[in-house]
Amino acid sequence: MAFQVSTGLRDHLLVTGSLKAGVDGGVVRIYSGTVPATADAALSGNTLLVTISLDDTGAGIHLDDVATSGIAVKDPTETWEGTCVASGVATFYRFSGLADAGALSTTEKRVQGTVGTVLADLLVSSTTYTSATVRRIDSYAVGMPAAA
Repeated sequence: MAFQVSTGLRDHLLVTGSLKAGVDGGVVRIYSGTVPATADAALSGNTLLVTISLDDTGAGIHLDDVATSGIAVKDPTETWEGTCVASGVATFYRFSGLADAGALSTTEKRVQGTVGTVLADLLVSSTTYTSATVRRIDSYAVGMPAAA
């Protein structure tokens, strides 16, 4: 599966032109199980392993205010981390709003991608997550292709 954006985020980009505005203040949720076919699709039998928030407080996280060469990165002043609520093997993530419950939606603003140690959208040191341990995302980048 390749990096995907939801219909809600795509429509938001068309109107506002800002990916940052679409996801800022949200969280990154990392799941185990079968990756949904699209970022619009409902979660189905997936286990939430961890919610990555600002300093593990539940508060939203942000992208940096400057993009370079079509790439936006995490705000370097923020610590993105969370305490695992379940154990399992991470397969995908969603960067979405705090209130997003993962239901079928064409209005939620979501970035969805794979999680892995190589050849994945979100690279991690290990895909094995253990309940009650703290996981951190030290770097995050999302890019848009160059204009043709």
